[in-house]
Amino acid sequence: MSSLDAALDILRRLDPTKIEENLSQLIKLDPNLAEDLLTSVDTPLQVKKDPHSSQKEFLTCDYNRDIDSHRSPWSNRYVPELSPEDLAESPFPTDSVRRTEVLANDSFDIYRDLYYEGGVSSVYLWDLGDDTDDFAGVVLLKKGTQSKSSWDAIHVFEALQTEGSNQWVYRLTTTIILHLDSGREMHLSGNLTRQTEKEVTRPASVSENSDAFRVWHIANLGALVEEVESQMRNQLEVVYFDKTRDIYRELRDSQQASTASSRSAHEEVVKGLQGM
Repeated sequence: MSSLDAALDILRRLDPTKIEENLSQLIKLDPNLAEDLLTSVDTPLQVKKDPHSSQKEFLTCDYNRDIDSHRSPWSNRYVPELSPEDLAESPFPTDSVRRTEVLANDSFDIYRDLYYEGGVSSVYLWDLGDDTDDFAGVVLLKKGTQSKSSWDAIHVFEALQTEGSNQWVYRLTTTIILHLDSGREMHLSGNLTRQTEKEVTRPASVSENSDAFRVWHIANLGALVEEVESQMRNQLEVVYFDKTRDIYRELRDSQQASTASSRSAHEEVVKGLQGM
């Protein structure tokens, strides 16, 4: 087993509520694993404020990180600011991809408001080569704080055109990081990852590299993200929480007070999920 596999195996067995602390300790033990671990392990999303865009909040992850700074999707600037030397080598999207990124952030900000009724969203895009229109990105959605109940959704995707056709394939990897705190002795944390692929035909009326083309891409991605989040939310509630309820039923004792307490704890966990 390689050092990376061993580190990932250890993380899978440790308390998920302390994933960031455990990740930091593993990196201290073997700094050579830092880059691989940071790109392989999903951690709860952090929030920063953009001083160049009226202190508007944005989410940080490995996909918008350079050194210890993160690029804001609102101003396209790094926070905190990098030195001129570091900035010259920092990754930025091309002008065309940036225009799509701006539109995507505005669109998913509306999605966040409608579906999450609060929280923070951020979208980061990058191109996949000079000789193609293919691009990739990540859609981030967060509600709540890790100290209480929180829901973090990380949607990493690729948009790939089938050579010689108007067919586009969207490959989406979604990770939901869930932390529920009932306020009593019940805490539930963990993550769920699913992969989805969808093929869509570009209408002849939508010309490439136009604003309509960008809107078409974002509409496809939005519909896919909505579908996947709905499926995973239902799976978490119906499958995993039903299993939790069964465990409570097996463990409850014969006293009615204890039974009522177990049922109440389960109901609080389900309500916590429904309120995310």
